[in-house]
Amino acid sequence: MKKVRIGMLGIGNVAKGTYRTLELNREKIQASTGVSIEIAKILNRDISKDRGIDIPKEKYVTDAYDIINDPEIDIIVELIGGIEPATEYMAAALKNGKHVVTANKAALAVNGRMLQELAQEKHVMLRFEASVAGGIPIINAITTALMSNEIDDILGIVNGTTNYILTKMSESDADYNSVLKDAQEKGFAERDPSGDVEGHDVANKLSILMSLIFGVGILPKDIPTHGITSINKVDISIATELGYKIKLLATAKKIGKDVECNVQPCLVPASHPLSSVNNEFNAVFLRGNAVDDLMFYGKGAGPLPTGSAVMGDIIEIAKAIDKDSAFDRQPLLRFDADLRFIGEGRNQYYIRLRAEDRPGVLGNISSTFGKYSVGIETMMQRPAPKGDNTTVPLVFIVYETEREVLDKALAEIIENKHAVSVDNVIRVED
Repeated sequence: MKKVRIGMLGIGNVAKGTYRTLELNREKIQASTGVSIEIAKILNRDISKDRGIDIPKEKYVTDAYDIINDPEIDIIVELIGGIEPATEYMAAALKNGKHVVTANKAALAVNGRMLQELAQEKHVMLRFEASVAGGIPIINAITTALMSNEIDDILGIVNGTTNYILTKMSESDADYNSVLKDAQEKGFAERDPSGDVEGHDVANKLSILMSLIFGVGILPKDIPTHGITSINKVDISIATELGYKIKLLATAKKIGKDVECNVQPCLVPASHPLSSVNNEFNAVFLRGNAVDDLMFYGKGAGPLPTGSAVMGDIIEIAKAIDKDSAFDRQPLLRFDADLRFIGEGRNQYYIRLRAEDRPGVLGNISSTFGKYSVGIETMMQRPAPKGDNTTVPLVFIVYETEREVLDKALAEIIENKHAVSVDNVIRVED
């Protein structure tokens, strides 16, 4: 029986989930593949630290290059995260003729093209199923079963931390800060949650999905991105009243030769399948010209779900090694499409303003929107906060417009003192 030896960089939650997945299902994996997979070496920079998992100490090394340069290691599994030194390690492994599996969306979103070109040059495989949506096999589906489809739309809830926070805000009428603290105490949010709550994690994943589906290379820094820190229980309540839920969505659309994308909180109709995706669960909604609408749903984070996806890639490569076919596999990321990136595109928006409670204000605001050709679909006046006798909250949902145009209209409304403040602007998903 062919033995495939794995070198794992990192011993964090995903690495431990990967190790446990293999140990949990070793007999089943071996019986179904005919290959013996062994995690032979693990990078652990602090061997004295209790990692909460029973791993023989002789597997640990403290220098990544003890693994990367080991001629007996077949596959390098990079699970340390971050752009560097992860990219350096993966590049060195590929140059050494080793296959690479990673869950690192940040490194792939920025350096995926370079890493994939190295893999092609060295005739080895680079796989990254776990980089998007944890245990959901979305990358495998896109690159195999759905290859015969032209996919024009992507909608995704691909960050468990923000979805957990928005779910709890909706269920408990709690404010953002208290729910964030609860999420941190339960381990759903990092001590520094900025990468999640500001939307950067989602932008990384959307960049990868757009390369796979549309064949375009758009860096995360170029994707219009807004996080959830501005969402409060007033917005949650109004959204519910209007028949929506608020979700942080990754969105991309191909319209002819143009492609638009954004990451931001959205009002999602309660009838839409994504509105029922709660807590740490993820979902990706696609529309293909042959299969029509599809939604992939499951746990988008966690040691075992993500470890399962990592092991899936390891098994794919191990089977290819056993059949001596690991050198003929085609790349997954694509950068070959002749498409023009046009930014956020045109969308509907929810706007919450605070205006002075005096005659003529609403007319002035409506006139300013009209000046910029921003059509109003819905307008609501909300009760003034207790103790405030001078201003009233106004809520608008406007028809499709460009965000840049809407921002100019709102700036003029504030400049002319038709409103005291713009408290929130949230995209509306149709």
